[in-house]
Amino acid sequence: MRETETADVTAFVGAAGGAGTTRTAVEVGAALAADGREVAILDAAFATQGLADYVQGRIDPDLTRLLVDDGRDLSTGLLALDLGGAVPGRAAVCPAHAPFERLAWAKRVEAARRFESLIATASSRFDHVLLDVPPIAANQAVAAVNVADRIAVVTPASDRGAEAVQRCHERLADVGTEASLVVSVRGDLETADVSVPATEATAADAAPACLGDEDAFAAAIGRIAAALTGEELRGSDEDGDGLLGSVGGLVGR
Repeated sequence: MRETETADVTAFVGAAGGAGTTRTAVEVGAALAADGREVAILDAAFATQGLADYVQGRIDPDLTRLLVDDGRDLSTGLLALDLGGAVPGRAAVCPAHAPFERLAWAKRVEAARRFESLIATASSRFDHVLLDVPPIAANQAVAAVNVADRIAVVTPASDRGAEAVQRCHERLADVGTEASLVVSVRGDLETADVSVPATEATAADAAPACLGDEDAFAAAIGRIAAALTGEELRGSDEDGDGLLGSVGGLVGR
């Protein structure tokens, strides 16, 4: 881990269901790991449990079990994210993968407080902590955005997505926080700070796709990572200001 007391915590918040938040968090985590960082990705999207699709093997304990059984350490629920080859850093994920009854218990106020504690633990052990957060409508989502250093709102590049962003801004204001940047996926959105083009590698087992050839998708993921870290990543444009320079001033929190 880098020489910092705690890691930066970024909440990737879906402006609407199915926005592509999980995939965005996974890709950004992979980009940071390729830059030599140690990254943890924690799942707050209990309803969809999409982060579980990005790991192989048995998921036990999952994140919800850690929330309802506070005797377990975070390390027992962390699984390695397959980055498809040797990279200088690493990414570990803690997905939700649980039956309905435990999901209900994991959404209680007490579990949300436990979630904040797990995020703090991850922050002390990793360079970066990324949170996969659904639209703000449950205790664990509120806990995630309240402890995050930065919030990236993820939305599809559509009229529906633009409307969802405005609702997300309002909901974040309701809980006393605000977005750091807006990311549109699968195309350009006029109000987005960073737009991620569509990729043919849509399946979970094709992720991360940002570590392959230098294409527009990989470049956009790099811009998100640079904006959130405030640092230029390796592999940036040597002839210009780099990834960070291309998104300078986006992070406002």
